[in-house]
Amino acid sequence: MFLFSSHVLHLVTTTGHQRQLLRQRGWMIALIMFLSLFEIAISQNQSCDPESTQVLQLLYQDGHVVIDNGIFQLTLSNPEGFVTGVKYNGIENVLAYTGHENDRGYWDLVWNFPGKKTKKTKGTLDRIEATKMEVITQNDEQIEISFSRTWNASSNVTVPVNIDKRFVVLLNSSGFYSYAIFERLQGWPAVEIDNIRLAIKLDKDKFDYMAISDERQRYMPLPDDRIPPRGKPLAYPEAVQLLDPIEPEFKGEVDDKYEYSMESKDIKVHGWISTNDSVGFWQITPSNEFRSAGPLKQFLGSHVGPTNLAIFHSTHYVGAELIMSFEEGEAWKKVFGPVFIYLNSFPKEVDPLLLWHEAKNQTKIEEEKWPYNFTTSSDFPASDQRGSFTGRLLVRDRYISSEEIPANGSYVGLASPGDVGSWQREYKGYQFWSKADEEGYFCINNVRSGRYNLYAFVPGFIGDYHNDTVFDVSPGSNICLGELVYEPPRDGPTLWEIGVPDRTAAEFYIPDPNPMFVNKLYVNSSDNKYRQYGLWERYSELYPDEDMVYDVDVDDYSKDWFYMQVTRKRDDGGYNGTTWEIKFEFDDQVTNLTGDFKLRIALATSNVAELQVRVKDVSVDPPLFTTGQIGKDNTIARHGIHGLYWLYSVNVPASSLGLGCNSIYLTQPLAISPFQGLMYDYIRLEYPDSVYHIT
Repeated sequence: MFLFSSHVLHLVTTTGHQRQLLRQRGWMIALIMFLSLFEIAISQNQSCDPESTQVLQLLYQDGHVVIDNGIFQLTLSNPEGFVTGVKYNGIENVLAYTGHENDRGYWDLVWNFPGKKTKKTKGTLDRIEATKMEVITQNDEQIEISFSRTWNASSNVTVPVNIDKRFVVLLNSSGFYSYAIFERLQGWPAVEIDNIRLAIKLDKDKFDYMAISDERQRYMPLPDDRIPPRGKPLAYPEAVQLLDPIEPEFKGEVDDKYEYSMESKDIKVHGWISTNDSVGFWQITPSNEFRSAGPLKQFLGSHVGPTNLAIFHSTHYVGAELIMSFEEGEAWKKVFGPVFIYLNSFPKEVDPLLLWHEAKNQTKIEEEKWPYNFTTSSDFPASDQRGSFTGRLLVRDRYISSEEIPANGSYVGLASPGDVGSWQREYKGYQFWSKADEEGYFCINNVRSGRYNLYAFVPGFIGDYHNDTVFDVSPGSNICLGELVYEPPRDGPTLWEIGVPDRTAAEFYIPDPNPMFVNKLYVNSSDNKYRQYGLWERYSELYPDEDMVYDVDVDDYSKDWFYMQVTRKRDDGGYNGTTWEIKFEFDDQVTNLTGDFKLRIALATSNVAELQVRVKDVSVDPPLFTTGQIGKDNTIARHGIHGLYWLYSVNVPASSLGLGCNSIYLTQPLAISPFQGLMYDYIRLEYPDSVYHIT
């Protein structure tokens, strides 16, 4: 319990003023007002009352082990290693109390032997039921318990991976840590893994408010509201319209867990608040080094349940290219986590929604402690067993500047050796990323020993930087790279461009949703407008007879370029592909040009789609260029604004362009689903290089 001085208590209880501030999105003002409150909350929530003596205890009960540190109590099934109970702040169990106790908190994965998966299944769900419990550490300061399962070579029904789930409780800590060690030995059979996660389900009658960012938080409907007849499934099972919810304020809304997905770089803290009890339950992830596919990979977090997820690997927003595939005999080891499951509370007089801010402060504390020094596994190295990289990234584009440009805001990272951009499909190793400052300087700390390439991408410039030098990182190594120069793809000066090269389609026109299918959280949120359900249907409504035509000399891409090129629904229920036209003018100064123009097309996502490019004649066959079928990102259905990044360069002969009006046609012909299509990041047409020298 927290202690507050009388003037602070008076401040936070004055006529509900702080609640009004929060709900009017005055977050910064509220944060300043309650800064002293949070400082007190942190210190008191992380330490015991000086007049009391807390003892860290390990208790054995029938089929369970209990860890009690005087602040909270954690109950785990023995030997399976399921989280069955969390007692805190007078609540006997914050976890869900319906169903079997192994459905409350658990590690699980989805896997399959290659070639065994059918179209009707995504693989075998394995809740990772351990067979052995072992106390790794027990002293006055911490307890660490292992729940492990060793693969039996005679078994064909369990994933061929040794799995060791760990749980750590520290004295005076308001929460527990969890991580897992996955290991394959040489000679083991081939296997595919789709998903690895830690899932925790909370008491639905208590936890009613979800927060995943400052802007994305709200009171949430109940899981019962999704079940017919209260809820009606829409185009796919995850999306449900709430027809008769228990709380009438949610009536008519659409609930879909994918509306709450987040990029890996932004998943630091998310969770739930029991507003009646003034108790928060949070998952804090101080590092994303163990997640697959780099900082932009999107994952699920918290959603209706109330559910709290730590997803370490998934194929969401990428597709089959991110199935974790191991060959026959391939050895592998990886540590997922630790993540911190954090509980906090306020006195009833304090607005419970402020627990979010206190959880953010705790997140900063956990980040400063990373890498943790209390884990006893040799597979999780401490800071003195890791290395670091420093350097500066510059951009060289002679058509923009005669001088090299600092790569301001670029993301620079280390990942397994590969090709340009391979980091966004990499999942077996660890990745370490840092954001460069205004001058392009970067520092990547706490890098595990191993072999890496250096990768980067720079907002405002197309393509990827890749340094194919293989860096061998050893404990304590500090590698200074000096100045590095990225030369983005460019053959000539820009004739015209559409969009902003930022790997998303966020700058383009995003329509208002159908008022029958909204999530109220995003109604007035311009930054999250794309998260509304059913926006793919708006294209046919806005362009009922003819496809989009965009004039680069007249139109504004933020108003006139629809943010996704999708199929058009026919009256008979089928679908047609779509063709977009880009119109532009040539004057007589360029009529004598020879050579090739260069068309750069950066795609933010593709889902079972094909991009065909034609010039002047929309019916010519074959097209000037085609990607063939690419992508299985499913970004359109999952309310995303990007998936995998694709970059194409198309040679456009000068002879195919003429004086006056010209047209380039972009066709997406594949059409058996409303969710097939493309999102563009950026399009640019470059003059032949000779123009630069002439001018």
